[in-house]
Amino acid sequence: MRIVFEQHQYDESDIKNDLADIFELQDVNKKVSISYVGYFYSPKLKDCVFILPKVLLKDKDGREVIADVPQYVDKDGNSRDVTPEDIISQEGQKKFLKGEYQKFIYEFAVWIYRSLDVYRRLNPNTTAIYYRQLPQEGRGRRHHAQTYLDIILSLIRFNQENRNFFTFTIKNLHRGLNKINWNRTISRSQMFLQDDSPIYIKPVNKKKVINMDEELFIIFFSILKFLNDSYGFKTPINCMYELITGSKFEAYRKGLGKVRLRQIKYKYFSDKMLELWNLCYVFFDASKEMAIHTEQKEYLLAKNYEHVFEAMIDELIGDRNIPRGLKEQDDGKRVDHMYTYDALTSSNDDDDQIYYIGDSKYYKSGHKLGRESIYKQYTYARNVIQWNIDLFVNGKSSSWVDETDYEADQKDYGKIRLRDDAKDPLTEGYNVIPNFFLSAYVNANREYVEDCNIRIHENNGQHATYISYQWENRLFDRDTLILSHYDVNFLYVIYLYSRNKSNEKAMWREKVRKMFRDEIRKVLADRFDFYAMKSLGNPIAGEQFVKEHFKELQGKLYRPYGDKNLYALALEKKDGVDNASSDLYQMLGDYFVISKVDLGYNPNDDLTNEVVKYQQEHPYQSIPTDWLPEYHIERFKSDYVVVGMYHDQEHWDWITGKNDRGSLIYNVRLDKSRKGAQTRSQLRQMKAKFAILYEEGKDVNAYHVFRIHDTAVMSEERMTRAMYPQNHGGPKGDYFIYRFDDEVTIGRYDINKLIASRENHVNGAPIYLTCEELMEFRVQ
Repeated sequence: MRIVFEQHQYDESDIKNDLADIFELQDVNKKVSISYVGYFYSPKLKDCVFILPKVLLKDKDGREVIADVPQYVDKDGNSRDVTPEDIISQEGQKKFLKGEYQKFIYEFAVWIYRSLDVYRRLNPNTTAIYYRQLPQEGRGRRHHAQTYLDIILSLIRFNQENRNFFTFTIKNLHRGLNKINWNRTISRSQMFLQDDSPIYIKPVNKKKVINMDEELFIIFFSILKFLNDSYGFKTPINCMYELITGSKFEAYRKGLGKVRLRQIKYKYFSDKMLELWNLCYVFFDASKEMAIHTEQKEYLLAKNYEHVFEAMIDELIGDRNIPRGLKEQDDGKRVDHMYTYDALTSSNDDDDQIYYIGDSKYYKSGHKLGRESIYKQYTYARNVIQWNIDLFVNGKSSSWVDETDYEADQKDYGKIRLRDDAKDPLTEGYNVIPNFFLSAYVNANREYVEDCNIRIHENNGQHATYISYQWENRLFDRDTLILSHYDVNFLYVIYLYSRNKSNEKAMWREKVRKMFRDEIRKVLADRFDFYAMKSLGNPIAGEQFVKEHFKELQGKLYRPYGDKNLYALALEKKDGVDNASSDLYQMLGDYFVISKVDLGYNPNDDLTNEVVKYQQEHPYQSIPTDWLPEYHIERFKSDYVVVGMYHDQEHWDWITGKNDRGSLIYNVRLDKSRKGAQTRSQLRQMKAKFAILYEEGKDVNAYHVFRIHDTAVMSEERMTRAMYPQNHGGPKGDYFIYRFDDEVTIGRYDINKLIASRENHVNGAPIYLTCEELMEFRVQ
């Protein structure tokens, strides 16, 4: 077996004479570079040649060496790194490679071949693969479809999978061979007498002259010995036969093998023996063709192997049927890998998903990213954000041409919303888009194992993470883009892709997606402190605070938890600074319960309990006046105000959201038999703009003011379903309902004086007056 490496600059004298008839070679300062990966059989060399990927190489002291190979020590004790030139020939491989690494190289070459074959079959129209077979006589589907290397691998695999078959069959063939045939021994052998006892020096055993099963086994194991000697395979040969070697085996390769196999074929009837016979026949048939057709070559080669590597990674981690505009973007750029998976900010129990954007980088070991690659990856993410904005702002992406495409694509990808709720974009925050590079590495132990298949790429001992932003300390901002770099075990990717088993790929896909999510979360946790916060007052109070302090909170807040009153807060870590002691944190702590959290944990239950506890300890905590939006009632002189009473804290809680809708509502009696009842037509005619509410038995001037949104009528049964408090006899009859927007301020007024000015006023009954009339009771 000959071994060369992709894109390595060989001296012309080392390689050109052997390989010029195969490759288009480019001479650069008398150097030869091969830009293929794969396998071919060279009739001129009478040998297999493998071109291995450059991922096995690394730069050291200005030249390329083979990565992680033990240094070669010569007879004088001098050591040096092993170079690609050292192992072109099999003699060089035996000299410069230790046993374990020599075995690895041969296995790796075979896995590369298999991966290219799978890629060719999965992509029959690809122009990246060059494939040609030797002309061979058809001896069944198996023969016709295989290259010479396929035949070799089939022979080796048959030996590995049928060791028990060989042992059992050979044992049966030799059973009873040591029994003496006394009739023949007495008639044909000379007898001697010793102490009056006959002794036969040469007893005749029961042995067949020719055993066809043994002959087929001898031919098979002779082929395996030839493959071990010629190509460096390490296939075990567990038999004691005298094998066919040297010139006699060469005669078998040139045609005698086919002749002899035809002569003994009629002796075999079992499926296993027929399969073995067919494998041996196919091998000699191919060997004869290679000897006769010296101008013919067979090969399986990949041009631009980075495209194959990209396809392998995408097959293992990417999604299919991605909408236009996301992977094939409208500006002509193409994303290597994209899929949807659980968002970084959501818990494992949530159904919140996000786009994951990946880019494959097929480099030599230890190669660093270029600025162009990083910039392009940021552009991919910006295009995805714009695609999503077009979807939810304009109704469809510009990439869709008709409604059918829109509906089909929205089902899978269009349900994802990157920005805070469009109907209530309070924070105007953007979800974090996972964006990553994926390059290949070969484990130092050269293991095709799953438990070391993904790792963080490091630059000078630090995580290779890149951040692009317009404003500092704004993680939840569309201009803040985080890009991570990971390495994937190239051997495991080759192994998994080459086996092409859908269940194995699906299991690894789920595992690696979760791993990416967890690793990107770690990157974010290294740079940001994450908190969850919930308003100590009602949700309206929290929203109003965010509105009032929007500039200070922009890009720091997002609502990923489903509850609009539950916020995620991200604050960038700074050396020597505790975010919990910052002015912003202290200000938020006066109005919100705040808890430090890990990404992926939903703190809703914990914070709700904290809010309930706080409200129990501060039952009459009023919303600070400076939080509230101010309305000048001079602008509403002709509009009506309703002044009403609520009974107690339980009634107040119901008014401020502890009802079946979680909305701000207030009830007025319509049952004429009850004191303080109003008429439905009169209430609708007045169309009150504001409501002033005070608590029964408390300071009347400690009131709350709400802006009225709309009105409704609720029956007694509907009031019960709305969880109206039962401590005052429960709901009775119909009620006129005011629905509020939020709490506001309209100045200070003497409500005691207002109530006293009303003749025959029923205690607790609502009072209606215009804003102009209310101004008479203003407190200066």
